Amino acid sequence: MKNSYWQEIKRRKSNKIMVGNIPVGGDSPITVQSMTNTNTADLEATINQVKSLENAGADFVRISCPDQESSFALKNIVAETKVPIIADIHFHYKRAIEAAESGASCLRFNPGNIGSRERILEVVKAARDNDCSIRIGVNAGSLEKKILEKYKSPSPEAMVESALMHENILKDLDFNNYKISVKASSVLLTVEAYKKLALKTKAPLHLGITEAGGMIDGTIKSSIGIGQLLTQGIGDTIRVSLSADPVEEIKVGFGILKSLGLRHRGVTIISCPSCARQGFDVIETVKKLEKKLSHITESVTLSVMGCVVNGPGEALMTEVGFTGGGKESGMLYIDGNRLMKCKNDDMIDTIVGYVEEKIREKENSKKNLS
Repeated sequence: MKNSYWQEIKRRKSNKIMVGNIPVGGDSPITVQSMTNTNTADLEATINQVKSLENAGADFVRISCPDQESSFALKNIVAETKVPIIADIHFHYKRAIEAAESGASCLRFNPGNIGSRERILEVVKAARDNDCSIRIGVNAGSLEKKILEKYKSPSPEAMVESALMHENILKDLDFNNYKISVKASSVLLTVEAYKKLALKTKAPLHLGITEAGGMIDGTIKSSIGIGQLLTQGIGDTIRVSLSADPVEEIKVGFGILKSLGLRHRGVTIISCPSCARQGFDVIETVKKLEKKLSHITESVTLSVMGCVVNGPGEALMTEVGFTGGGKESGMLYIDGNRLMKCKNDDMIDTIVGYVEEKIREKENSKKNLS
């Protein structure tokens, strides 16, 4: 049984582009990405980090290419990994060309920062010849001098003007395989910039709060900013920027999407914060379950509640549920129906077993449909 109240988010209509073999925009699922923090030329470290991000569910991985050694290294990185690679380029047009020729699926740069029209033409030709998309990436901290002089400081209007200026360059060159971002470290500035930009372009939008901070503060800021925009239907791909392990960015990104019903991956655990009524140690139990169920990629809902105040009600709305309250035992629910009493000492293994059984049922159902 699902919650009877469900309001589907109506997404903004945007163009659909391809980043490697993955569509972005239109009616495509909202994608989640992160960025490596290794030295790109250190092939072993970079490849290992890309693979860890793949395992976490990343749809794309961005890699910085500050020099020729890095842009050339992409060829080996692309060959050893599966996820589409986005090359992060700043200013030097040759790095963009090298990255496209090395197999990058997308180039993140601002056309207006590349230099003369001839250089922009060369980069766009390389992107077109190598089926490479482009992300116009506007940041409040690096706006063009003329725009800053006009607006006096970074503002939503300044960021949108910068984005549209770069977009017009690509439009003039008849290049349409691009997406746009307008990021700032300020949540309010970012949200307003995206809202204004969404009215001015049909391009897919890449969402994020840049330089959001550490694990806790960065997660909060990103969730508020990205979440606001997603609830208004704005956003086609997201990156949560954290001063933390990049894998955590993927986890938080999917968490944001799951909380809004926009995309589901892995086990969604609904659990209480616990109180004096709890019939077992809820916090430790959830930690253990998160670890034991971390390998699951199929969508499953699980409720873990300490007592019978809200437990049975939550269990009605999840595929697997456990509610404490009995003497050293609790009630196990499957699809909202009571199944059996279960001892607290056995509940973790029992819950894991029934979640995995749910996965098998779903996999068999898919096989039968195909």
